[in-house]
Amino acid sequence: MKKLLILFSLSIIFQNCSVNVATEKSNKSATIEAAKTLDQWHSAASNAQFENYFSLMDKDAVFVGTAKEEVWTKKAFMDFAKPYFDKGKAWSFTKISRNIYFSNHNDIVYFDELLNTWMGVCRGSGVLVKKHNKWLIRHYVLSITVPNDKIQSVMDVIKK
Repeated sequence: MKKLLILFSLSIIFQNCSVNVATEKSNKSATIEAAKTLDQWHSAASNAQFENYFSLMDKDAVFVGTAKEEVWTKKAFMDFAKPYFDKGKAWSFTKISRNIYFSNHNDIVYFDELLNTWMGVCRGSGVLVKKHNKWLIRHYVLSITVPNDKIQSVMDVIKK
């Protein structure tokens, strides 16, 4: 009986280990896919590829820019961005670092990233959703980073 209990316990431990390994492999693959979507999105903007850029955004996507009035639906953002893309020069954001987190069902990704931009280092954060085996940007927030020791002077400018 004691041997049977030990074997039963070991089988449960090994089953849990295999589930954890499968989950880690799944998350690693999904992390790579989600990161690839974000990299392609930034690349499409850098190369003024309008269709590619907006095809990576969900139909209900929202883009929040750095100015307080910049909260755009996908359609409004497309209208705003089209002239820049048409001129062959949109914007170029290059990833410095990125963190990716998953929902419990691995169908939603939350992320934050630091970016080199024409404005200096910015932070992007948002949500991706998986639809038809493809990651799409649902919500993106772009923020200008301000060092803590410079915040007062920035606040003084904003108040004016």
